[in-house]
Amino acid sequence: MDIDIMIDDKSLTVSLENAYRFDLVKLMKSFTDFGAGEGADVAGLKIEKLIPRMIKGVAGCEGGCPSDAKSFVKEGFENFSLSYVEGGILKAEQLLNNGKNLQIKIFPEFD
Repeated sequence: MDIDIMIDDKSLTVSLENAYRFDLVKLMKSFTDFGAGEGADVAGLKIEKLIPRMIKGVAGCEGGCPSDAKSFVKEGFENFSLSYVEGGILKAEQLLNNGKNLQIKIFPEFD
């Protein structure tokens, strides 16, 4: 499974070997470090709660549309705009205080 975080036109992609067992602290550190490098403070956006929920929405969806992803999009999360993209991709977007656009996409693992 791949997680792509993008701030305006710069991006960082992280691959998870196991969507059910990963180091959230390490993942969040890489995202906050990336954000800081782009002049954006992403620490207060609650992405440490968003990311696991997005992963749950797409994990195991390789065989078809994940109903959990669609219900998550319908429920929403904080100030993020959520969308389900065909192919099992979940996308979260938010405009940052500095005017830059933050986008997070989670791609399911296809073998």
